[in-house]
Amino acid sequence: MSELPENMHDMFLPTSIPELVAFARALGAGEGGGLSDSEATLVAEAGGEPSAWEVHWLKDLIRSGQDPLGDAYCAIQTPQERRPLGQTYTPRAIVEAMVAWASDRERPVRVVDPGAGSGRYLLAAAAEFPEATLYGSDIDPLATLMLRANLAVMGLTGRSTVQVGDYRALKLPDVAGPTLFIGNPPYVRHHQIAPEWKAWLHETARNRGLKASGLAGLHVHFFLATAEHGRPGDYGTFITSAEWMDVNYGSLVRDLLLDGLGGESLHVLDSKAAPFVDATTTGAITCFRLGDQPESILVRRVETVSDLGRLDFGRAVSRQRLAEASRWSVLTRVTPKLPDGYIELGELCRVHRGAVTGANKIWVHRDGDVDLPARVLFPSVTKARELFGAGDRLAASSSLKRVIDLPVDLDTFDAEDRKLVDRFLRLAKKQNVQDGYVAANRRAWWSVGLRDPAPVLATYMARRPPAFVRNDVEARHINIAHGLYPRQELSTATLDNLASYLRSAVTLAQGRVYAGGLTKFEPREMERLPIPSLESLSEGEFSGPSSAATMG
Repeated sequence: MSELPENMHDMFLPTSIPELVAFARALGAGEGGGLSDSEATLVAEAGGEPSAWEVHWLKDLIRSGQDPLGDAYCAIQTPQERRPLGQTYTPRAIVEAMVAWASDRERPVRVVDPGAGSGRYLLAAAAEFPEATLYGSDIDPLATLMLRANLAVMGLTGRSTVQVGDYRALKLPDVAGPTLFIGNPPYVRHHQIAPEWKAWLHETARNRGLKASGLAGLHVHFFLATAEHGRPGDYGTFITSAEWMDVNYGSLVRDLLLDGLGGESLHVLDSKAAPFVDATTTGAITCFRLGDQPESILVRRVETVSDLGRLDFGRAVSRQRLAEASRWSVLTRVTPKLPDGYIELGELCRVHRGAVTGANKIWVHRDGDVDLPARVLFPSVTKARELFGAGDRLAASSSLKRVIDLPVDLDTFDAEDRKLVDRFLRLAKKQNVQDGYVAANRRAWWSVGLRDPAPVLATYMARRPPAFVRNDVEARHINIAHGLYPRQELSTATLDNLASYLRSAVTLAQGRVYAGGLTKFEPREMERLPIPSLESLSEGEFSGPSSAATMG
């Protein structure tokens, strides 16, 4: 029966919800009882029985690894109609790649799919792990009926539990061994999430010492729920949209992967790869082991689903770099393999843009133009041309302007200095500086918050390659420059060699071109620049630009 030509399959699939329920019932969805009230209601309202031939044919399709009920449901319900429940069914190739990753780990005693749908993940996992019990949950009773039908056809009902309900509210029983969490959490935007669940997100995250945003989508909730349901030694892999990698309200997922969920690898599928048939989005497959605090996470970007492989390789990005990055997508960008003896700049140095004053005319002055205590006047690089004109080294501060950086606590000044400060602040308030966006969002509107002096300063936007300048005078910098801050103590010679190499090796081709022909290097992009290893820099054993200099 399964030899029916492919183009005729759809002719025999159900074309309405009542008919779909009737097919699920005929395939064994109600075997063994245990239907919820909502499922029983659907069954009672179902259409007529399909023919024995149709049932036999559907069983053949299911046993061959296909999902005719799920396919029929996606044809009956448009993507717009499925959107309120976040239902996007995962292609078989992605399911297989995720199950293959799990098969390389310790054998699970239980497999949990938090948004099981028709059961694509559970059926694939059941074949790979024949000893594991299966647990599938979904809030849609129609989905769970399709799941029950597929489990019945495959003879899996006896080792399965199907729950109609919210994954966040589940009470999973303890088991003696690891649980595999696997699936495609529903994608529902925050507008459709009930206030009580937003409160749950805030409270549950707070109990873990983490922050959560009410703007987070449902997939963020499911990552947190998995951290709550799981135990150390459990592991999992989810596919979601990739937006959590960069947006503020995705920071909870990023924090969990570094502490609690234990991220192992991250595989980003470009939207052009069409990871979901009915949604144009960039997908992210996240692999994790609960309880771990990883020293690094493997990251990569793939162009096609066929490039996924077994999800066990990628470029190792250190925990420190991931913790410092507010956007993770830049860390997944494809670059050629580093030549032997080279590392990325970010492995050696953090790159930070300078502070934003919010009003340079108030906070930036020439030396001697403002009457304030010397300890709040910091010689600073405030123009890119100051670095371009400095050559190899910034050796004098007399020509630099002073940035006023007051402490948050003004009571640290003695009476005489406090008078000078108060007079300056009164003048600033007359110009409504305190109401500006930047000042209003600082801890104290009067405190710019300059970073410590960076031993190497760099320009980041121009029509010429960046200048990398040794900062001999310990000048500060505002947001027209980047500072390179070593992750460990480096000798003067090593810093000199680093700046020298970057000056000779970095090209405009490694930056991002913006309108008007300007080339820009964002901090995390600059951290991707290839440099000689620390040993080579320390010993001075490298030769100017190399093939690595053109990487980007």
